[in-house]
Amino acid sequence: MMEARIDKWLWAARIFKTRSIAADACKNGRVTINNVNVKPSRPVKEGEVVAVRKPPVTYSFKVLKAIEMRVGAKLLPEIYENVTSPEQYELLEMNRISGFVDRARGTGRPTKKERRSLDAFIEPTFGGFEFDDDDETDD
Repeated sequence: MMEARIDKWLWAARIFKTRSIAADACKNGRVTINNVNVKPSRPVKEGEVVAVRKPPVTYSFKVLKAIEMRVGAKLLPEIYENVTSPEQYELLEMNRISGFVDRARGTGRPTKKERRSLDAFIEPTFGGFEFDDDDETDD
């Protein structure tokens, strides 16, 4: 029976774009084999179920062939079988429909709503009229 390192297999099966991203996912507890968190060096065998958490969805793959060399996208059906539950795909679709962006408040650029509230805080308007403290009227 063939074996391969889990980080190499995740990269070779095109689940992650680079091997270092796959290794980081393993280190951060986002990859499990048979419901057990794994390290990047853990060997994966044929027949095992690998679960990969990419928020908000947890994808599940049954290993059909343990490989360490990256293959073309057309050969992926020989490498793994996608056994992700339909509920996970519904969760993904609901997330896409809602349009909610998972961004921590205060990081990155402000949203339109946050920008408007900032502008309102900095330059308050009363009854549609703007008041400037700098202007003095000459009579």
